[in-house]
Amino acid sequence: MKQAIIGIIPAAGLGSRLGQMPFSKELYPLGFKADGAPKVVSEYLLELMQQAGAEQVYFIVRNGKWDIPGYYGDGCNYSIAFAYILMNRPYGTPFSVDQAYSFVRDKTIVFGFPDIIVEPANVFPELVQKQHETGAAIVLGLFTVAHPHKWDMVEADLDGSVKTIVSKPEKSDLTMAWCVAVWSAEFTEFMHGYLQQLEPKFIAGELTEIPMGAVIQAAIVAGMQVQSVHFPEGSCLDMGTPEDLKLAIKNYS
Repeated sequence: MKQAIIGIIPAAGLGSRLGQMPFSKELYPLGFKADGAPKVVSEYLLELMQQAGAEQVYFIVRNGKWDIPGYYGDGCNYSIAFAYILMNRPYGTPFSVDQAYSFVRDKTIVFGFPDIIVEPANVFPELVQKQHETGAAIVLGLFTVAHPHKWDMVEADLDGSVKTIVSKPEKSDLTMAWCVAVWSAEFTEFMHGYLQQLEPKFIAGELTEIPMGAVIQAAIVAGMQVQSVHFPEGSCLDMGTPEDLKLAIKNYS
């Protein structure tokens, strides 16, 4: 039986890198839709999830970011059912994603960041196909980037097997970063258990925040199969900083 595909979008961030804004950064107008209506940045990710055949999308939001469900509603305009989960563990993206655990634990997940614009349009179908072919716990979409210190950098073999993930290194010879992923119930279960083990350290103040790349690296260390697809002609543009926002406006408006 074909596994249901579910999207998860972490939208609980404060957007502090952009300074004070009158709305959530995920709703920043950037370009236009085919009908000429304004398009917001997170819609680029939703379009990619549509291409993968996502049936539902869970937005993880924090208290106060009610403009996101106010804008998107129930998802009828996208032929996808939208749901909104309130983030209550402010310890980084993995904890936000894990808020959806009880709803998605047996599903195939398509995941991306709502402030990163990714091309090509078929990125998720390619990752889903690779996951089906290999049975990997998680498959990462890799893109060549110019500034490693801004990304989770990835070392992978020629067959796509991921060896190491290094989160935002000050200097690195690695050239590929990941910013989208498809994963199975195996990785969902691993992440849930891994975060449960770490949570007491966050509550005690011993740790402050963990990136997604660190959890994926922990899965590699635990012996899980982590695969990747490199998109040499693709691109990923993070509009979460003022300088990159200027570039995004130039490229997409």
